[in-house]
Parts: sequence; C-alpha cells; structure tokens
Amino acid sequence: MLEIVQPSAVRVTAICSAPRAAPRMKIVKLDVPAGVVVGPSGCCCAPMAGDNAIAAAKPHPRIKWLERMSQHNTAIPGVSSRGYDAARSHAAFFERTNRARIVVSGRDRASYLHGLLTNDIASLAAGEGRYAAYLTPQGRMIADLFVYELGDVLLLVVPGETKDAVLTKFDQFIFSEDVQLGDVTNAFAEIAVVGPDASTVVASVTGVDVSRLQRLPEHGNVRAEFRGRPAIITRITDTGEAGYDLFVEREQAGVLIDLLAAEPAAAVALDDETTEALRIEAGVPLFGRDMDQDTIPLEAGIESRAISFSKGCYVGQEVIIRVMHRGHGRVAKKLVGVTMDGKAVPARGASIRAGDREVGLVTSSTFSPALDKPIALGYVHRDFAAPGTEVTVNSLPATVTPLPFVGRQ
Repeated sequence: MLEIVQPSAVRVTAICSAPRAAPRMKIVKLDVPAGVVVGPSGCCCAPMAGDNAIAAAKPHPRIKWLERMSQHNTAIPGVSSRGYDAARSHAAFFERTNRARIVVSGRDRASYLHGLLTNDIASLAAGEGRYAAYLTPQGRMIADLFVYELGDVLLLVVPGETKDAVLTKFDQFIFSEDVQLGDVTNAFAEIAVVGPDASTVVASVTGVDVSRLQRLPEHGNVRAEFRGRPAIITRITDTGEAGYDLFVEREQAGVLIDLLAAEPAAAVALDDETTEALRIEAGVPLFGRDMDQDTIPLEAGIESRAISFSKGCYVGQEVIIRVMHRGHGRVAKKLVGVTMDGKAVPARGASIRAGDREVGLVTSSTFSPALDKPIALGYVHRDFAAPGTEVTVNSLPATVTPLPFVGRQ
C-alpha cells in the first residue's frame, strides 16, 4: 500500500478580519512519500451575494484573447501514424509531465474539499474519484482537477502551472479542520496507457487482475505494487480511448516505460503532437490552453462532468446557480469544435468569423487522422455555437461541429 506517514500536526490558530500581507503558507514539497505539517490558518473570502454575483458573471461584450497569436500555420502537425494507430487499435503510453500531484490527509479531508470544489467529494468511498473544478468567488476557474479517494488520503491531480496557487488557497481555508496538505509532484511520476488493450498492458506490468481493471468506473482507482514499491492505477477517459494513469515512484518511471515498450506489452510511446491530436479529437479542453482563470465552467462545457448541482455550498456556487437559473445557462461564448476544409492547420488565436464579423478564436488545433482534415477547439459567440453553423477560419470555409469529433457522442 502507499505509505504517506503523517507526523503530528502542530497548528496555530489565527483569527483576523482581513487577509494578512505576509505569506503564511508552510506546505512542504515532498521529494519522498512523507507527511507534512500544515502552517497556521488564515482568512477566507466570502462568496459574493445578491446581484453583485450575477454581475460578476456577466459575459464580456467582446471575445478577447490575452495576446494575439499567429493567425496562420500552413504546416500539418507531425502526428505519428504509428503512435496514433497504436492508441486506436492496441495501446500507447505517454508521461504526464504537465501535471502536478497533491495529497490531502486528515479525518476532515473530504468535507473540507467538499466545501471548496464544484463536485461531490464527501460521498467518495475508497477506490472512487471525481473530476471537479476549483473556482474563485466570481465563478471563474482557478484549476480543474481529478480527485481520488485512496482510503487514507485524497490524491489530487492538477495542471502543473496551477499547483502553487491551489496549495496557497487551500492552505488559507484550513482553520480548525484536521487536514494536512502535501506536494508529491516530484515523488511520483504519472504515466498514461491508452487504447483498446490498455487493461491487458497495465495488468501485464503491474500484476493487477485484468478483469478488476476493466471493472473500474471512470476515475476509479486501485492500489498496487510495481517492482515491490507502492503504485496507484486510475481509470481515465480524457484521450477518447479507454485508459489508465499509473502513478509510480519517480525513480521507477524509466523501468516502467521500458517494460511498457517491450514485449509482451509492446505499447507505443506517444509524442506530444499525437497526444494532442487524440485529446482534441475527443473534444477535451485543456487548462492553460482551452480554459484559464477567466473561464466559467459553463463556457467550457464541463459542467456535466465537473459540477454537482445537488451538493451543498462551494466557492463560486452562487454565480454558477444564478447563471443556470436566472440566465438559463446562457453565457456569452461557448467552447465548440470546428472542422475545416483543406490541409492548413490554424494556429492558436486564429480568428473565427461569420461574414465580416469576428465571432470567436481558436484555442487548440490539429490535423485529425480520423477525419483527414484540420480540426480545432475554439470559443465562439453563443449565437454561432450551434452545430452546422458555417464560419471561416483564416478565410477558409469551416463548420461548427459537435464534440467529440471522434468517439462517443
């Protein structure tokens, strides 16, 4: 089993009416699976009330981008046909180097996160997980994250660039709760195995029964061993193919990769371009590219997966509920799929137009081997978000397309 030893936490409680200017966080980065002592708690910011909340959520009148990117890219991304075919017909693997990992321990860990995140965390049993978002009081995203209940700790997987902000904010909301936070990003590697034969491949390198792996629901998890050391296996679907994430101690990552590539597993390593093609074909938005700190989850279309509308309060809930009920879920822009004619793949930030009007911007793009044409994710004005709407990208004909492009509808 995974051993995360928790020393006795020494906590100092501070009571104040305004945030202190000096940083107080004392979260320890763990290079080995060890425990942490969380520093004293501070003040939280109360969610906005009344019409101020819905005003904060009102969409901007124009779709903006923080920086204007190159509008045109005539090169077709180097999607590996060998890797792509393996992911679709057998098994392929890649390391998730863009993610960070946090452990949350203590008897109050589930109720504590339940009050912060958008999904139902309190009801998680050992071996279960959820996809969720962490929002500002104005309903905008700080991060999206995967939450796994391992039985004695919760494992959180977050976008790497958001880790420090998430840890800082989490720490600020710890008052008298029995909760400890630990950064285990450098202690564990996270390697994804995807494809129709992913369960067989993972079983062959971990010894976990293949039928047990196949029975795992989305975000389900099991504890295992790899070469006598603790490992964790989670069920994933974010590439559009059945798959698993394997968490192993950092020093064992190279051994695992070698075993995955060798017989009898014979999985194929995926490069970044091919992994990106699979993600975009699956219509899965990526934080930092298709979602950021200005995004409301409803704009990105992740509410059905990331938000529980029957749970209790969480940070940003008032804004989300007001948009859903008073605004009937209408937001200024929506993340959609766009299919283009020709072979030219547009760059991020390329303009999506309807006639002479700019109605959106491309956030991710690739050349789809399955469709044999360029595809993109992008935000468009809600009046142009319906599937079948004809638009142009870089003056070339394009069509708004239902997501995912490939796989389950």
